[in-house]
Amino acid sequence: MNTVIPRRRKEARPGELAAAALELFVERGFAATRLEDVAARAGVSKGTVYLYFENKEALFKSAVETAMMPALEAAEALADESERPAAELLRCFVMGWWQMIGTNTIGGLPKLLVAEAGNFPEMAGWFYESIMLRAKRAMARIIELGIRRGEFRPVEPELAARVVFGPMFSYILWQRAFKTFMHDLPSPERYLGEAVNLLTHGLANSDAAKDATP
Repeated sequence: MNTVIPRRRKEARPGELAAAALELFVERGFAATRLEDVAARAGVSKGTVYLYFENKEALFKSAVETAMMPALEAAEALADESERPAAELLRCFVMGWWQMIGTNTIGGLPKLLVAEAGNFPEMAGWFYESIMLRAKRAMARIIELGIRRGEFRPVEPELAARVVFGPMFSYILWQRAFKTFMHDLPSPERYLGEAVNLLTHGLANSDAAKDATP
């Protein structure tokens, strides 16, 4: 009886290579990851990698974009909502970002970038311009919505968005770099939940709150 060996479709290979590359970049760092290692992890030859990606930098960008796009699109969809209170949208943004980023392989990227930005500034710059700024703009739109409605006091939306991202970025770094030593590190739900509470109360329009008080 002949055994039929399933063959992967060629169109699936870029995604498989990107996933394998992301795992290795997070495990070993950008400099220490070789294309032959990526090929071995994906179960293909090194030459196959070059069929889809010009070099390691192109593979890195593809791996990051593939992993980050669902979270970015979800964040932008939240920013497009206009029915729910802005504070609720902000909370959904932060907690949803954690679920989609912090709990997955891509959550190791901040630690990687902090460690290697000095040696690979172009890659760090690309990540900030292409990924982080896009997410920050989505958050700023939520804050702008709250200001227009009178739910939030007048602030600089872009600056406030950066403040919101601070705890999100910090927690991922703490967890990935110091979790073994930080025995007092609270759960992400507790920490980020408290961060959102502090931020939304700081943004709240006190005049609106007084008007709503019976």
